[in-house]
Amino acid sequence: MYCAIYRSKKKEGTYLYLAEKDKFDDVPEALMKSFGQPEFAMIIDLDKREKLAVVDIIKVKQSLQEEGFFVQLPPPPDAALQTIRNKNEKL
Repeated sequence: MYCAIYRSKKKEGTYLYLAEKDKFDDVPEALMKSFGQPEFAMIIDLDKREKLAVVDIIKVKQSLQEEGFFVQLPPPPDAALQTIRNKNEKL
């Protein structure tokens, strides 16, 4: 199973996986608006991989088959790191 991966120019760390390259028909309009202009990153063969770096490969495959797309959001920031960031913003 091949899929095309696009990165968001608006939201760092956000990726859109599509079952077919450049086929955005299944992606809701509201999602496309918040995602912004997709930037093509790569095509991967999910059948030749056991896992992906950030997301569960089984969830990705299932979503691609059922919905035609999958959205990978960035992991939430570490609570301690977020506290430091909040303090730095006040400086």
